[in-house]
Amino acid sequence: MKQIEVQIMGQSYLLGCPEGGESRLRDAVGKVDEAMCRIRDAGKVKARDRIAVLAALNLAFDLGERAATGASFAPAAANESGAPDERISQLVERLDQALAGDGRLL
Repeated sequence: MKQIEVQIMGQSYLLGCPEGGESRLRDAVGKVDEAMCRIRDAGKVKARDRIAVLAALNLAFDLGERAATGASFAPAAANESGAPDERISQLVERLDQALAGDGRLL
């Protein structure tokens, strides 16, 4: 299995990649990086682990929406004006409530 080095939110990762899958993996990395940077740049969340969870939730939600509607993929982290989507604020609030006890994701 081929290994490629990628950057997500400024951090390097060495990922295993099946033959012929490098382009798709790099596209996926780009989407994850974009989603995480958008959340970080909105300024409400600083912890990398929380940013990763929010990005994963946004991407999974968008993927489900795309499957349900047949629409093309477009992350929903910002509205048409480029402002942070209200869903990010709601997700941050839910994460804060869930983590209030011990502050740990796992």
